[in-house]
Amino acid sequence: MRHGHQEIDSERKINWKIFQVIWPYLLEYKVRIVIAIACLVLSKAASVYGPFLLKDIVDTLSANGLASDNSSTASSLIIVPVGLVLAYGFARFSMILLGEIRDTVFGRVTERAMRRIGLQVFVHVHNLDLDFHLNRRTGGLARDIERGTTGISFLMRFFVFNIAPTLIEIGLVIGLLLYNYGIAFAAITMASVVLYILFSMVTTDWRTQFVREANKADSAASTRSIDSLLNYETVKYFTNEEYEARRYDEALADWETARRKNRLSLLSLNTGQALIITTAMTAMMWLAAQRVTQGSMTIGDFVLINAFMMQLFIPLNFLGFVYREIKGSMANIENMFRLMELSSKVIDAPAAKQLNVNQGHIRFDHVSFNYQPDRQILDNISFEIQPGEKVAIVGASGAGKSTLVKLLFRFYDPSHGSISIDGQDIRTISQRSLRAAIGIVPQDTVLFNSSIFDNIRYGKPEASDEEVYTAIRMAHLEGFIKQLPEGVDTMVGERGLKLSGGEKQRVAIARTILKRPPILLFDEATSSLDSKSERSILAALEEIAQGHTSLVIAHRLSTIVDADRIVVLDQGVIVEQGHHEQLLALNGRYADLWSAQLRDSSTQ
Repeated sequence: MRHGHQEIDSERKINWKIFQVIWPYLLEYKVRIVIAIACLVLSKAASVYGPFLLKDIVDTLSANGLASDNSSTASSLIIVPVGLVLAYGFARFSMILLGEIRDTVFGRVTERAMRRIGLQVFVHVHNLDLDFHLNRRTGGLARDIERGTTGISFLMRFFVFNIAPTLIEIGLVIGLLLYNYGIAFAAITMASVVLYILFSMVTTDWRTQFVREANKADSAASTRSIDSLLNYETVKYFTNEEYEARRYDEALADWETARRKNRLSLLSLNTGQALIITTAMTAMMWLAAQRVTQGSMTIGDFVLINAFMMQLFIPLNFLGFVYREIKGSMANIENMFRLMELSSKVIDAPAAKQLNVNQGHIRFDHVSFNYQPDRQILDNISFEIQPGEKVAIVGASGAGKSTLVKLLFRFYDPSHGSISIDGQDIRTISQRSLRAAIGIVPQDTVLFNSSIFDNIRYGKPEASDEEVYTAIRMAHLEGFIKQLPEGVDTMVGERGLKLSGGEKQRVAIARTILKRPPILLFDEATSSLDSKSERSILAALEEIAQGHTSLVIAHRLSTIVDADRIVVLDQGVIVEQGHHEQLLALNGRYADLWSAQLRDSSTQ
């Protein structure tokens, strides 16, 4: 299922594939990128020119101070180089303003990229097959996607507009120091910068493992809490609140330990960086002070070098932070990349056509299927459902009834054999058109955490309000809805927990009625209903099934006695076929199931 690169070693190298993802989003806003780069260049020019203005101000003040007889404060103020001070202030303001404009202009690019990438991941996850979703961890998956998109946003902002500009500024400063003050100043600056970058990279690579451990523990704790809350009723049934709290606390303890290791490793990194910066600045100031004492440099030169070093190490210190965050972001988005590299086992054929349902003739032709090689679920199943016919599938639990539904919806492909609708092999048509032609009322109905009205409209999002109300009437939901204070606007709760099983089932039936597909599937659709509700729902189902091909997965045999044909499954094999009376006359497997259910109903 997984293909492509093996697990990314973010502790040793940058995953350049990230930039292959980012690049198309940068090109989408060429004008904004040009404006942002122009602001960047002008901002750096103002930043580098600022210390020279500061030097001129100090030298001018020093010269005027020496030349002055200090006769009055007023005369000293008159000779202050007001123009230089204003120019310096303008340069500093321009640097800040241009930086803000750059970030604002580029912000649209990063926000749109997060939106596009987030949507891309969301669509990709929906396109993965059922096998993935049966094994996924909802909380951990959501957290991985969130951190992944945030990490990509960070890379777009800081790699493009902070790392590269900082390196440019370092190069300019070293060049200016070399040209104006000699090789000693340039050499100290170069050595400190190289040492700082190497130390940051090596130490950050070492501590990335702690970032990964913290993220893993965070995802595990999130998954544990969400899984427990989603199964709130089960926890209460078995009075396992303390057990759940203990398991969650164990996950939080792992997170706490991982965070502590991460924090201590960060202390080591920050201490080493601070030592390099302090040593370099001390050496530069000592050398500059000597030159001023010797008379080869002015006080303004001393101030200029000090300003350059402070100005240089602020972004350099930020460069260390950015590199740390980039490595952390690499660790954060690894899971998202692995998710994007997953491919579905069930994919559309290259030239998949749209399903054209003329009659609704369904054919299972020698179909075999297994989830695992050593466990056969269906073995050489062959039967047909004629147009407009109602066929029921019955059998004991585990016989393979629901698997037939999954195969018809093409959540899985058969291991052998084929399934066709009106002579069209479903593997040759698009999955979207296939599923659009089939409506289902599942055994376990899961609703969205929105209103009853919205949950019903989900069957056909573009349906009018009148169509929704018609579906409500046909599903016999009117009486129940009238009892609710908020009527159709009543919120059903997460996964529909505020509704009973029967009420949820009626909502699912109304949803399918609204869809009005040519083929109908009922996967034990009345299993959650009482006898009275079952009769009314069966009448509704019979009404909407008129003229439609329908397949019924039945648990209660009393609900399918009117089926045109009943297919009896036993351990993945068809053992009997026929209508109700024929199968009873055979006195075989179906007759045994019928007798067992009659005994159960008589003892209740």
